[in-house]
Amino acid sequence: MEPLKEARNRVEGSSSSDNSNGRTSGGGRRSPTNCLMKPPVKKNTIPIDLKLHNDIRAVERARFAHQVAEKRRLIKQYKMERERQQKLEEQEEIKRLRKELIPKAQLMPYFDRPFVPRRSEKQPTVLREPKFCIPRHKTIRCCRMSCNDMSGPFQLQHLPSSVEKTEALYKNRGLQ
Repeated sequence: MEPLKEARNRVEGSSSSDNSNGRTSGGGRRSPTNCLMKPPVKKNTIPIDLKLHNDIRAVERARFAHQVAEKRRLIKQYKMERERQQKLEEQEEIKRLRKELIPKAQLMPYFDRPFVPRRSEKQPTVLREPKFCIPRHKTIRCCRMSCNDMSGPFQLQHLPSSVEKTEALYKNRGLQ
């Protein structure tokens, strides 16, 4: 900017020193000392190649989409191969079963020795009588009475136990 200001000052100073009628000497031409100097010409700016994030992301996304498509294609191919192998195995299994399952005559059972069941040598199970008494920790506090303490109208009658019943049955039949 400073060279421009200096050049303007020179031009203004020379115009005041010129003739009063405003004409320049030399037939309208100015002298080379009075000419305004042109500033140096700048080179044309070269635009910088911009790399936008959207462009980079689009390239990465396209690469990723290609990888996903390739992986899906491989999985589909693997599934088809596995299904084909399974079909072949099933066909082989069917062929093998058809060969093995040829109808054959079954052997006749022996009727000359009929089956006679024998009496078991094990001892019969001993029956246990169920416990009808409620444990003390499970009784209600106001009604805390054991089966043996009951007297009066609430006294329990003695009922024969299941063991006593079975013993009576054995005695009646004469087995024991």
